[in-house]
Amino acid sequence: MTEQPGTTARTGHDEAVDEAVDEARGEIVRVGTSLFARGYVHASAGNISAKAGDHHLITPTDAALGFLEPGRLALVDARGEQIAGDRASKTLALHRRICSADPTARFVIHTHSTHLVALTLAGVWSDDDVLPPITPYYVMKVGHVPLIPYHRPGDPRVADLVTARIAAHAARRTPIRAVLLERLGPVVWGPDAATALAVLEELEETARLWLLTDRRPEPLPSHALDELRSTFNAAW
Repeated sequence: MTEQPGTTARTGHDEAVDEAVDEARGEIVRVGTSLFARGYVHASAGNISAKAGDHHLITPTDAALGFLEPGRLALVDARGEQIAGDRASKTLALHRRICSADPTARFVIHTHSTHLVALTLAGVWSDDDVLPPITPYYVMKVGHVPLIPYHRPGDPRVADLVTARIAAHAARRTPIRAVLLERLGPVVWGPDAATALAVLEELEETARLWLLTDRRPEPLPSHALDELRSTFNAAW
């Protein structure tokens, strides 16, 4: 095939990267639309990112997640330099650090979900576990969720605190899938959009349940937790 003047031949690697980026764009827009429609996000709060090869895509700063435009998503190369789209969210460093700390993390969601932010205001169960293990699906789908003390949005120190928590839990063989930022909401991650969404939804609904019951339910007993570990390999 003869190349047209002014064009550059593309390698198979370039095409693979382009395909991965295009797929990630679609997933971010789909997830943002779904979260907005179901009330998990509001206004321009929150952000979503996806890893595509060595690149990262993230929602732009101050973007409304329910009205994202694929071409305006910020594309960042392996060095962290933005190469396309609108200005990246100020939480870009946190998202990239999570993906570096947890090799399974390829999709990251941060929201200001109402019940989880309310939980940090009313008081979490503990700094190591913001909610008690009150349902089996919370144990299986979410697991341990530590509280990250308040820092201003975009503060680079947050990434250090989050990655330290990821490393500590990995060492204990209880890998985490989420943290809760005090007064700002959850950050969840997974190998794909569906997994990250499942974590977020179960986490927010468990916070809602606990608050609706005036934080009275007792945790599942130890024998029930042991059964979930042995039967479903729950990381608790």
